[in-house]
Amino acid sequence: MKKITSSLFLLFTFFSVLTVFGQSIATYNIEFESIWESVADNPTTGQSTIALPVSAHWSGLVITTHKTAGTFLMMGAAASPGIESVAETGATATFQTEVNNNADANQYINAGGLGSAKGTITRNGVQVSEDFPLVSLASMIAPSPDWFIGIDGLTLRSGNNGVNNGWKDTFTVDVYPYDAGTEDGSGYSGSNPDTNPIGVITNRSNTTPFNANKIGTVTFTYVSSVLSNNDIEILENVKVYPNPTKGKITITNIKKIDLLSAKIYNVLGKLVKEISVEKGLSKLDIDLSNLNKGVYLLSLKSADKNTTKKLVIN
Repeated sequence: MKKITSSLFLLFTFFSVLTVFGQSIATYNIEFESIWESVADNPTTGQSTIALPVSAHWSGLVITTHKTAGTFLMMGAAASPGIESVAETGATATFQTEVNNNADANQYINAGGLGSAKGTITRNGVQVSEDFPLVSLASMIAPSPDWFIGIDGLTLRSGNNGVNNGWKDTFTVDVYPYDAGTEDGSGYSGSNPDTNPIGVITNRSNTTPFNANKIGTVTFTYVSSVLSNNDIEILENVKVYPNPTKGKITITNIKKIDLLSAKIYNVLGKLVKEISVEKGLSKLDIDLSNLNKGVYLLSLKSADKNTTKKLVIN
């Protein structure tokens, strides 16, 4: 009984790891928490070596989801007009236009600003698709010449399709003050001459008026994820029959998923048979008469989708 129970447990575990996956959509809550304050007020975590202005605040937190890192901001590269506008004045319209006109991105979000130095900006229910899994965001440290916090092309994909359909669980990123390289100045003032020639985006940590401490955090809270309706329908249309079988099976409706291989695993997770699939086939006949009677897992793999089905040989 113990041996049978252990095998069933392994089967369940293995089946969970090999669960169906394809193009999916995840929902996250995104929260920026600012801890911007002076060292005089907080010697431990304060990061400003001079007093904060009475008008200290944060501009609207702009967020975009896209395909390629470095598309909208990148350390060591010149700021785009949109990032320059956010960093210098907190205006978001130019950045919004950049996102809307770029095929690399699929959405623009303004999560709103913060009227004080410390506090949080939260945007709940942000949907991220597998085709556009990277997140970039920015908000102005205001008032300032061209200082801001930013995240460039952070992927929300984990690489483990057996958990959360391949999406990262909740995690937090530390953020630091950046300089857009577009306006001169070393104090909290919004009126400064343009940098000539224009510079590049740099980390302003340990540069007046900041020390090496982080200025805040951004937390991505995983809420849920689903397969797209189209992928679910395609995968569910794959048929395996007869099942249970006496040794031979047929797999149909495989052309749409561009099937690459079919693998058979026993209850211990050991690969016992692998079949390569010729491109363009609409069905596949497999002879399993050499396998012992029992429960197996049939794993079907395409370029971007996997599905696993229980198979019984009598």
